[in-house]
Parts: sequence; structure tokens; C-alpha cells
Amino acid sequence: MAWDVEGTKRRIHQAALAEFAQHGQEGTTVDRIAKRAQVNRERVYNYFGDKAKLFSAVIRGELDRIATAVPLVITCPADVGEFAGRTFDYQRAHPDLARLVLWEGLSDTGGIPDELARTELYAGKAEAVAAAQRAGLIDDAIEPAHLVFLIISLSSYWSAAPQIARMLSGGDAGDDAEAAHRRAAVVEAARRIATPPAP
Repeated sequence: MAWDVEGTKRRIHQAALAEFAQHGQEGTTVDRIAKRAQVNRERVYNYFGDKAKLFSAVIRGELDRIATAVPLVITCPADVGEFAGRTFDYQRAHPDLARLVLWEGLSDTGGIPDELARTELYAGKAEAVAAAQRAGLIDDAIEPAHLVFLIISLSSYWSAAPQIARMLSGGDAGDDAEAAHRRAAVVEAARRIATPPAP
């Protein structure tokens, strides 16, 4: 029977995602990842290189997934709100992404592996905002890159800091009614940020 290389890579990726989200890059071991993936640790090294390269591959893979699942197309301020809402939904369904980004930020030494490619991904979103601003579709009071960062933060921090959300709202992230209430706030806030002032 042939070895399922792609299946093994997926298991390693999922195991690494869980371990890195829980313990960060520094607190995770290749041995724990291999054990969780039910593979020999040499498979991890053979397929992904060292732990830093595996972390980079995992976070890039997760960022690619959200970029594909939640594209940014703007024809009016409500589209910015809906982008924020869809980002909120994705983060709620995939809370490990916010944790990965936080762990990465804690260990940032001024250079992120694959930073250029990731910068281009964010620059594409900023250009979508800039184009909408130039066309007069949304307010131009906030620089495009800053607006993208604000919308991502507004949508993601609920998953990144669930304890603060719980303390403020008194509700649990797992409660669908509470999640709908939070999502509505995110959508409305993002829409208002993007809406030009009345003449």
C-alpha cells in the first residue's frame, strides 16, 4: 500500500495548528506535534523542515484560507460591514487563527518568515479600500491600510480575547444568540466607519 504523503502532511498541519495555537512556537515541541499527528517526528522534519518553518507554513496556510473564504469587494459602505461580519464568522469558527497571530506577535523580532508574500496579501485589501475611497464609495477619512487593520481587529479580537468579551458582555462565545449580537455590533461599527458623512 502506498504512503499517503498528502494525508500525512494534512495531519501534521492540523496537529501543528492545534499545538501552536495552544502553546505558541516556543512552547511547542516537534515531538508533541508528531505524537498528535500519529507520525514519526522525522516525517515532520522531512515534510516541513524545522519547527520555525512549520510554524510559518501553518500560519500562512491559515491566512490563505481566510483570504479565500472572506474576500473584500467594496461597492458601498455596507460591503465593509459585511466583510467585517464574515471575518467575525470565520474567526469564530476558526479561533486558532487569532491565537496563532497573537503568538507570532509575541515573538516578533522585526522579521516574519514569508513576510513579503503576506504583506502583499494585506496590500491587496488596502488597495481595494483605496479604490473604493477614490471612487467615493466609502469615507476616505482613514488611510486604507489603517482602515483594513481596524476592520480586521474589530472582527478578530472577539476570538483573540474571549475573556474580555465575556467580562464585558456577560455572555459566552458559544451562545448563538450572543454571537449574533456581537456580529451585529461588528457589522454596524464597520459600516459606520466606512460611511461618508452626510453632506
